[in-house]
Amino acid sequence: MAARRQILASLTLATPFLLTARRGRAQSSSAWPQRPVRLIVPFAPGGSVDGMARILAQRLQETLGQAFVVENRSGASGAVGGTYVARGEADGHTLLFSASIQAVQRLVLKNPGYDPLTDLRPVVRVGQAPVLLLTSKDRPEKTIAEVVAAARANPRRWSFGTGALGSAGHLATVEFIRQLGVDIPVVPYRGTAPALADLMAGTIGLLFDPVLATLPPVLGGQAQGLTISSAARNPAVPQIPTTAEAGFPTVDIQTWWAIWGPRDLPDAVAEKLSSALATILPDPALRARVATLGIETLHQDGPALDAFIRQEYGRTQELLRLAGFEPE
Repeated sequence: MAARRQILASLTLATPFLLTARRGRAQSSSAWPQRPVRLIVPFAPGGSVDGMARILAQRLQETLGQAFVVENRSGASGAVGGTYVARGEADGHTLLFSASIQAVQRLVLKNPGYDPLTDLRPVVRVGQAPVLLLTSKDRPEKTIAEVVAAARANPRRWSFGTGALGSAGHLATVEFIRQLGVDIPVVPYRGTAPALADLMAGTIGLLFDPVLATLPPVLGGQAQGLTISSAARNPAVPQIPTTAEAGFPTVDIQTWWAIWGPRDLPDAVAEKLSSALATILPDPALRARVATLGIETLHQDGPALDAFIRQEYGRTQELLRLAGFEPE
């Protein structure tokens, strides 16, 4: 693939006809989007990635005048959807909306099927949020202190679920278990929704996941919120203590969401998408809406986003190394 691109690049530089054709494609990409855009979410419906994608898809549709259709392609901790976009047409009509896990899949999967750092182009980081630790409402333990004491006394009674290996929830789980000092099994799921269902049914004991997905069952009395991974208490759930208050200050892990395209996504498309989101994300109504879900909107693109992803990759690599995690 790399050799083929090098050959095409050489021919483009050497042949005036091809150079003209390339300019034509660049001009046409400036008119993007010319038809509905598929926003691939690599997880099951009902999770935090899916929820945030649908919020932004509606606003992008209003701003850019074309339908933005969320399409769920779950599996392999996001690698199925990531591979689909990486191998798809780079015309901007198939994009990936995912979370922080997408950038670190090489650390948690032996063979994700593609390289997320080189086969995808990060376009815009759009928001971040803490993760919330839940347990079943039927558990007798009602506080984080009670859960910690019970888990240390009898770890076999406990298990963690995770919506995806390498996700912020999984990283918080790994660090929490390491600090807890006991061995608790981690059960991977194909997304947050099935993990939440098993938590509420009592099949698993604990689940760390972003507040967008975990807040509704807590507020609805279907699950207990124990602790949240933010520096200060979150306005959406001010009654829940932070991980620092709970005695786990290193479990300060945020999830974040971004839009990626295939590696060869045209600059004109990336710039137009980024410009649209730069208008959408600061909107007071949108910010107020997602703040009730514990989410902070932001806009980061270009070299700053590339540097951020490299930093996140290094931090995740070190965290997994300390925990003795081996890719599956």
